[in-house]
Amino acid sequence: MTTTPLSNGPALDGIRVLDLTSVVFGPYASQILADYGADVIKVEAPGGDSTRQTGPAQEPGLSAIFLGLNRNKRSIVLDLKQPAAREALLTLVDQADVLMHSMRPAKMAALGLDPATLCARNPRLVYAGLYGFGEGGAYDGRPAYDDIIQGLSGFADLVGRQTGAPRYLPTVAADKTCGLVATHAILAALFQRARTGQGQQLEVPMFESMASFALVEHYYGRHLADEPGDAGYPRVLTPWRRPCQTADGHVCLMPYTDAHWRDFFNAAGRPDLAQDPRFADISARTRHIETLYELQAGLVAAHDTAYWLALCERLQIPAAPVNRLEDLETDPHLASVDFFVPLESASGSHYRFPRNPVRLQHSHVPPAMPPRLGEHTRNVLAEAGLSPAAVDALLDTGAARQANVPLSENAKDPA
Repeated sequence: MTTTPLSNGPALDGIRVLDLTSVVFGPYASQILADYGADVIKVEAPGGDSTRQTGPAQEPGLSAIFLGLNRNKRSIVLDLKQPAAREALLTLVDQADVLMHSMRPAKMAALGLDPATLCARNPRLVYAGLYGFGEGGAYDGRPAYDDIIQGLSGFADLVGRQTGAPRYLPTVAADKTCGLVATHAILAALFQRARTGQGQQLEVPMFESMASFALVEHYYGRHLADEPGDAGYPRVLTPWRRPCQTADGHVCLMPYTDAHWRDFFNAAGRPDLAQDPRFADISARTRHIETLYELQAGLVAAHDTAYWLALCERLQIPAAPVNRLEDLETDPHLASVDFFVPLESASGSHYRFPRNPVRLQHSHVPPAMPPRLGEHTRNVLAEAGLSPAAVDALLDTGAARQANVPLSENAKDPA
């Protein structure tokens, strides 16, 4: 798709986001907003986001996990334990469209950054609290990380139903899924503000979000309140739902419609199964899904991967090879849509980034390097209207920090 940017800039041009979150949940959400053109100001404590030290790095503070979550942002460092830093942040709040944080509400209130205070100060502000659990609930205030939420929301149980023991998904599914939820909630609030002129407070609780996500298909028979059945969608829970082993590897093979299954059985030399009433329609197949997938696995094992990919292409049955993570960089489709983008940092180090997967016809924001810790402190505070002398005072006392200047040179008392 060819993008044709309009003269008024990217989709979220002019939207300023103050992002006080860290680790994955919040930074993933704010990175998406930045990809759409918002000016995302990452507000970090003097030690920086912990992900700056997570994984391999070519440059200090730009470790692998941080790189994956913070492109297209600016970073400022404020020590919010110091009153001068809080006052500087309030100056930024006055000009912000969104403030997002993942601190406990009581901690934000102690800092004078609670929603009532900030929304009274800036009535157009969208104040987004990203929490583990919804305020006022039984688990309000408990610590929450991806593993905890995967366990509570049923995901470890879902994997256990396939493997025989509860396990976490091998990806930070709760953090990233909830980041997507936070993004669309913030966008909805901004869309409403465009109509009404009024900002609002919103909360995105991880537990409720992931429970909702899990139960889309897995609430299943529990929807039928008069005659409740079992939870769990059988098709995706059977241990046989996995890539099929072929004579030389594995293939993802997904007959789904009545015609798909009929053609698959006939091509596999089992016309009797094409006529079997257990597999005649989707309702019957769902009732006998474990038997069906076990039969499929046995048939696929008779030929190599190339055979099945060619056959399924001819019969228009969805099928694909199994990519390793490393294979994604050379996948022909991803290469043809320029999914991986090379970047060079200011110091000359070279990087590769996946781009925003969404393409908007009239909005394009190319990936930019994630910021060094405090890289934009001086510029952002100056943009907010603080005088050079006021910015210098913040830096001299350690209430703020500028990139590439050791803290010991910035603060008379680092504590």
